[in-house]
Amino acid sequence: MTLAAARPRVLVGTIAPLGESGQTSAIGKSPAPAPRRIGKVGLEGDAQADLKHHGGREKALHHYAFDHYAPWREEIGEAAPLAAPGAFGENFSTTGWTEETICLGDVIRFGSALLQVSQGRQPCFKLNLRFGLRDMALRVQRSGRTGWYYRVLEDGAAQEGDALELVERPCPEWPLSRLSRLLYRDTRDREGLTALAALPELAESWRALARRRLETGKVENWSARLYGRRLQG
Repeated sequence: MTLAAARPRVLVGTIAPLGESGQTSAIGKSPAPAPRRIGKVGLEGDAQADLKHHGGREKALHHYAFDHYAPWREEIGEAAPLAAPGAFGENFSTTGWTEETICLGDVIRFGSALLQVSQGRQPCFKLNLRFGLRDMALRVQRSGRTGWYYRVLEDGAAQEGDALELVERPCPEWPLSRLSRLLYRDTRDREGLTALAALPELAESWRALARRRLETGKVENWSARLYGRRLQG
């Protein structure tokens, strides 16, 4: 179990209009250097506009690797959101931690709070609106540079400058990149899906998704998530 501690930029956001789309979102995050309480549904002062699909106990905190910003600049150019951490709606921005080095179920200490990696991110159409690209969510999905979520095992408090430290790795064979491959690329890998459905550390919604694929032999339709219902057709 070797993973160097990381000192994240800490970011929070409030609900606001997202461009001229008529949508509201808290995807725009700003630095929050002062100490913050961390409870079961996330950071003090952070918000989510769509509580059906965002936030909640299994998605209390979003982490995105700042390492990915340079590849995105190469791919899409100097898009305005990429000027500073927070482009992808993340609460934590770090270097050195990516989907290749973080595993499902990793238990992380941050300040006095104890966190656990619960699932990867399923990118949604609000990324399209934020970046002004109709297919940005699909690009994120295909890239594997999705980020991940934490559940909060123990409430606490932390601030920018505190370290994220790995304290336990119960699933070393499940880096988040493997989850992403099963979810988006090797979508009919029955052996992999069977193992995925049995992981107690994984958020129940993802376990249920794996069970549905196994039962039906079908992959769910991603159109509404990736493009928004009004943009289909």
